[in-house]
Amino acid sequence: MYDYAMTMDPTLGTTMFGPDCPFAVERPVMAHRWLDLTFLHWSYAPKTVQSLLPSGLTVETFDGRAFVGLVPFVMEVTLPGRGNVPWLSRFPETNVRTYVRAADGSTGVWFLSLDAARLAAVATARTTYRLPYFWSEMSVDRRGTHIEYRCRRRWPGPAGARCDVGVDIGAAYEPDELTSFDHWLTARFRLYSSRRNGVRTARAAHGPWPLHHASVTHLDQQLIGAVGLPATDGDPIVHWSPGVDVSIGLPEAITTIRSPAFP
Repeated sequence: MYDYAMTMDPTLGTTMFGPDCPFAVERPVMAHRWLDLTFLHWSYAPKTVQSLLPSGLTVETFDGRAFVGLVPFVMEVTLPGRGNVPWLSRFPETNVRTYVRAADGSTGVWFLSLDAARLAAVATARTTYRLPYFWSEMSVDRRGTHIEYRCRRRWPGPAGARCDVGVDIGAAYEPDELTSFDHWLTARFRLYSSRRNGVRTARAAHGPWPLHHASVTHLDQQLIGAVGLPATDGDPIVHWSPGVDVSIGLPEAITTIRSPAFP
């Protein structure tokens, strides 16, 4: 499916091994850095997740199970020709996501919700990329090999949905430790959104993730239930990463369908 590469990022000091992005974003509309990121994943019955998707997208499975991720991190945004925007550039974000296949055969991420600490970023993403962003009070506090994420939703919809996560960061994965399942959960290069005239996609090109072992020290979250999913079952699958640089492309049409509205 993808070519694999092994590289070393001298800034992060971590070996990166995994799928290379199969395309380049020639004219990015934004440059992102996704930093101090934790992947938490739980499995679900495919039909449960499929019920939350718009027409034109099919839930992607691994060994017959769908997976839903809770992903808190720090976002940095740079706009071409403008550099950092002080009131927009750096903020915590947490998304609830699953993995899908579109009608054209492409695969990527469907966001069930996204919480961000910058109201301007929330408004921009909801209107341009049609992503279900929420404005939230958030913080990320890393001290050595322990990191704490905190989220309290403000707007839109009922306020107060929360997410508190503590994670202990372990050693970096060696290349031969990582499996196809680890890459399937983390190496995604497209996102999808839905408008009244059909599903759209945007490319998110980045290098391989530098992944670390990690364990959850505490977890109190309501974000997964808030999207309409039943309670998670068992402990999550956990990966942590210091981050990657990402080039974001413009939304592209896939097909013409009717789309459900989001709040």
